[in-house]
Amino acid sequence: MGKDQFDSISLKKYAEESYLNYAMYVILDRALPNVGDGLKPVQRRILYAMSELGLDASSKYKKSARTVGDVIGKFHPHGDSAAYEAMVLMAQNFSFKYPLVDGQGNWGSQDDPKSFAAMRYTESKLTNFANLLISELKAGTVDWQPNFDGSLLEPVIFPSKIPIILLNGTSGIAVGMATDIPSHNINEVIEATIRILEKPKSDLNDLLKIIKGPDFSNDAPIVASQEELHEMYLTGRGGFKIQSQWKQEKNQIIINALPYQASGSKILEQIAEQMLNKKLPMVIDLSDEGDHMEPVRLVITLKSNRVNAEDVMNHLFASTDLQKTYRMNMNLISLKGGPKVFSLVDLLKEWLTFRKDTVKRKLEHRLDQVNDRLHILEGLLTIFIDLDKVIKIIRKSDEPKKELIKVFKLSEIQANAILEIKLRQLAKLEQLKLENERNELVNEENEIEKILKSKSRLKTLIKNELNELKDSFGEDRKSPIIDSTDAKVFSEEETIVTEPVTIVLSKAGWIRSAKGHEIDPQTLSFRGEDSLQDFARGKSNQLAVFIDSNGKAYSIASHTLPSARGMGEPITGRLNADSGVQFISSVIGKEGDKFLIMNTAGYGYISEYQNMVSNKKTGRAFMKLPDHAKMLKAIPVKENHTHIASVSNIGKLLIFKIDELPILGKGKGNKIINIPKDKLSNGEEFMAHAQLLADESSLRIEVGKRSVTLKPKDWSEYILSRAKRGKKVGKLINIERLIEEVKPSKDNSQ
Repeated sequence: MGKDQFDSISLKKYAEESYLNYAMYVILDRALPNVGDGLKPVQRRILYAMSELGLDASSKYKKSARTVGDVIGKFHPHGDSAAYEAMVLMAQNFSFKYPLVDGQGNWGSQDDPKSFAAMRYTESKLTNFANLLISELKAGTVDWQPNFDGSLLEPVIFPSKIPIILLNGTSGIAVGMATDIPSHNINEVIEATIRILEKPKSDLNDLLKIIKGPDFSNDAPIVASQEELHEMYLTGRGGFKIQSQWKQEKNQIIINALPYQASGSKILEQIAEQMLNKKLPMVIDLSDEGDHMEPVRLVITLKSNRVNAEDVMNHLFASTDLQKTYRMNMNLISLKGGPKVFSLVDLLKEWLTFRKDTVKRKLEHRLDQVNDRLHILEGLLTIFIDLDKVIKIIRKSDEPKKELIKVFKLSEIQANAILEIKLRQLAKLEQLKLENERNELVNEENEIEKILKSKSRLKTLIKNELNELKDSFGEDRKSPIIDSTDAKVFSEEETIVTEPVTIVLSKAGWIRSAKGHEIDPQTLSFRGEDSLQDFARGKSNQLAVFIDSNGKAYSIASHTLPSARGMGEPITGRLNADSGVQFISSVIGKEGDKFLIMNTAGYGYISEYQNMVSNKKTGRAFMKLPDHAKMLKAIPVKENHTHIASVSNIGKLLIFKIDELPILGKGKGNKIINIPKDKLSNGEEFMAHAQLLADESSLRIEVGKRSVTLKPKDWSEYILSRAKRGKKVGKLINIERLIEEVKPSKDNSQ
């Protein structure tokens, strides 16, 4: 075979042309719906095959396999499963707001849309709503095209009586483009269409007074501001959210409407996973109580009535499919035959252009039928004057058609009509009936011609049809629209179970947390020769602060600390502390709580809890220590505290009013008690302890196994100004502790 018998083409050009052809096929013949009837080709072919099988709304159900067989055998040569899935979608009331297929059997559920039975088990027919697409199909309204093998004709488009693309919406992915159109309310769409019909100059603001926004088949609210809706319908692109509808009954949240195509079982799995990960401590149980009477009823049980159900739902809206985001992209095949993204106004105008053309074609088709019938009636009335002669010609003439045409001056069509009448019917022709029929047809002809010649009459006809459809199929809006949502995921602190805890710090720097405030840290076991250094009582959702011997403060979330049932773990594994430091204090509280911070040099200040908190593992410099000074334990300040008592190691006691010591964020602080520098440097004298006192407090001073208790009238003798040397307490030295003792009715917890 010679080279001249082949055509050469570059691979690049071949690939470009092939891909372009494929892309155009997917866009025009598979993925995008037509603006006229709102259907994709496969949907149109399914409905047409069903109408040809006589499966209208008043007929009996027929096996779905029968329909699918006709669809793929006659019109859509693709896989049967793909055709059947497209059919199922049109039958699911949770997928199509106004279903086009009436299914009997298992057609899936919102929980699992693909759980439908095989087509050999299910039965189907068309719904009444589908008649709005196909009732005028044989009335000359649309063009027809050969099917894939040229053996049959199929409609290019359906003569839809209503903008179904807005009613049911659709989604599809083509090559390089996609479409996502939500469903809308039929009453609102009809009213907006009539508004454009009557006032073509109406703008988007006029239409948005009628069409409030998308509308779905349940009561789940749509979340979109008016600005977002305006932008969405103006550009044909945008997004909105749908929230589940819920109510509270005692300590239960009842969810009875889910977002479009959201799965209840998947949502319960999402919530259960959060419960497992301790993200929802306020939720104790989940259940699905849905049944055939109430398909959606998810129950979330809270710990108590005091839990804020609205906060819980806002968290779940942000973290589960109880709130979903949807895109809008009104990309359709226009009347010109190409893809186009429509605004709401343009879409309704384009559909009205389609509908006007369809109605004109229907009227013209009917006018042709009327004229044809009138022509035949004229012929029948012509021969009625001499029926005997007609019968004689038919019985005796060799060419009765020619003779009838010649004798009665008939057309060939009229002569054929007369010859097709049976003889016995010919004899019974009644002139009055024929004349009445002719008069009725003449009147109909005149009416049709008036409508075709008048734009206003054509508009009125379409308007009346739309109002009739509204009366027959109309329904109120189901999906309320709210402007905004407070959906927000709980912070880590909000998800922590709030319970009392006792934070324990050992001398070797091991930390742990015990539940409750009743535990006595002195009774805990420690590793080897390790022992208790400090402890603090607070709540599990608070930060624990640890202060080291260099005056740096570090923060660790209380709920993350190991349990006090064990020995705990080294604090250095959680923090980046300086080598060789010892941890002196453990502090826990909330914003605004105050603590007395001090060191052995006799310096200190009062600081608020939030000043100690650091989000860095390296901590924050909190107290600046003078040379040779060491940190002392921080002491919580209560509202009733009025005095600070401090004592040096040589037994000198100084008490002064608490407001003499400043409140600082950090730093060196001010003198609490006067300790000479030289005596501090050689270790001869230092501030050993301090305590806070209320007016009614007693002060117990412990030295070894001995103790001395000073009642308010006793310790008042030691009240001097801040920074003094203090007074000697008898012969007491090496004082181990200063303890505030209060009346039993007072709170004694740290």
